[in-house]
Amino acid sequence: MRRPPTFPVMPSSTSPSTPPSDHPDPALDPALDPALDPAARRQGDRYVVTPADVEAFRRDGYVHLPGVMSDEEMAEIEAVYDRFLRGEIAVEGKDFNDMTTGEHGTDPSGYAVVNVMLPRRYFPAWQDNPFERRARSIAEQLCGEGMTIDFDQLLAKSPGRPDAVFHWHQDQAYWIDTDDRRTATCWLAVDDSTLENGCMQFLPGSHREPVRPHRPLHGDRSASHTLVTDLRPDDVMRPVEIRRGDITVHNEGVLHGSGGNTSASSYRRAYIVALRSESTVAEERRRGFTHSHNDAGEVLDDVDGLHA
Repeated sequence: MRRPPTFPVMPSSTSPSTPPSDHPDPALDPALDPALDPAARRQGDRYVVTPADVEAFRRDGYVHLPGVMSDEEMAEIEAVYDRFLRGEIAVEGKDFNDMTTGEHGTDPSGYAVVNVMLPRRYFPAWQDNPFERRARSIAEQLCGEGMTIDFDQLLAKSPGRPDAVFHWHQDQAYWIDTDDRRTATCWLAVDDSTLENGCMQFLPGSHREPVRPHRPLHGDRSASHTLVTDLRPDDVMRPVEIRRGDITVHNEGVLHGSGGNTSASSYRRAYIVALRSESTVAEERRRGFTHSHNDAGEVLDDVDGLHA
């Protein structure tokens, strides 16, 4: 069984040893400090992460950060994003696929969950865009120094697709074991993300356990890249609805997934930038692991979830 992460967990501000105050510290609650409204938290390439955000990330394995990207910045991201969806930017092999079936190289209009891996590889002009730069600053505030971009990804659910389910999993299950597993996966909502259209759901605190056993959704990994695990009877998932321009940030171990898109007209598009420790990224590349679905089969079969 692979080991769980080892970073310390900060105590909850509402634990018995730290009773709630009648006068909360504004530095711990951005809602109490007008200077920390979302627009003010965007400071060029930097986004201000509060101590409360850090505490939530360490306690729960994820955190919601509002207004990381402005309306104008989102319009620029959306323009490139939709070029990928229309097929105007070429993507190689399995890196453009349906995450629910593994189908690739066919008409994507029928895909339940359109998945584009490594868009920054296939459209180099997108590298070092404002979201990447702001994500770097967030990762360093949440995880410490020495964080770098490991991969990026686009995930899009069309309306009226209740089958657009991203099954329960832990990201580390998809990845090889390394010594420094610090991770900040920044999940940007390109559309408002709601329960109806398939928002993210997390199991708070599950990152403190070892990686659970996972299995391929269909047959083996040559048939389907997707890995799944089972919920336990006492697992209670927490839906996190966020607005366009907001992000969630999650670590490598928190269990999560999302439901189908049952809305009549609302897309649910997400743009993911995952940052990991520099030593982990170097070790992945040394072993031929790039997060491409086109990576060699022996590399994809050596991931943690298949050996838990």
